[in-house]
Amino acid sequence: MQWQDHAIILGVKRHGETSVIAEVMTRARGRHLGLVRSGRSRAMQPVLQPGNEVDVIWRARLDEHLGEFRVEPLRLRAARLMETATAVYGVQAMGALLRLLPERDPHPHLYDALEVILDNLYNPADAGELFVRFELAVLNDLGFGLDLAECAATGARTDLAYVSPKSGRAVSRAAGAPWADKMFVLPAFLRADGNDAADVDSLSAAFRLTGFFLHRHVYEPRGIEPAVAREGFIQAALKALNPSLTAAVPAAPDELSV
Repeated sequence: MQWQDHAIILGVKRHGETSVIAEVMTRARGRHLGLVRSGRSRAMQPVLQPGNEVDVIWRARLDEHLGEFRVEPLRLRAARLMETATAVYGVQAMGALLRLLPERDPHPHLYDALEVILDNLYNPADAGELFVRFELAVLNDLGFGLDLAECAATGARTDLAYVSPKSGRAVSRAAGAPWADKMFVLPAFLRADGNDAADVDSLSAAFRLTGFFLHRHVYEPRGIEPAVAREGFIQAALKALNPSLTAAVPAAPDELSV
């Protein structure tokens, strides 16, 4: 068995004295593991850093085997990714999100999104918006997508202001007004008709929204905790937009049936 594809390094684990098991995200074959012989050598260590884009050839006798990677560098982003806190935490947090998906399950749109975000992690405002959309895409691929296109109560597609914690659907301002304090705010940059860039308040609201549904549908049922890197990324992104900010992301509201 053999295939070749472009891949983004997510992480590595030591294997024996000189080798590593590399975890990569490929466009055609999803998240994939493979043994890299001499992966701990001086030549390979800089290549096998999270965020780097590489060309991989995978070989194994049988498809279900771990197999071996032959790795060639294409774009070495890792050095630049170490320059800002948003980038350092962001690459780790996205790797953790991708590990929620089944191994070897193709998600080409997530691979494409990962490439775009890795190239924009240095701008905190852009990075925050893109990361939230990445979380929403992962939720969707896990079968828990949010419906932010129309009002759950009226079917309206304009003036959407809230998201129901119960259904994960958008609610218009008029329909949701009586229960506004029990619902999530729908950030303007996530609305289909919204053109506003994210600020501290809207980005905080967006992280609160995705964090709630990730916890309810993914982390809690699996008995796992969210990656520490996610909270680090959130705080770094918010602080970059407002250096005086010290408050954490607020807690989620009580559930409401909508």
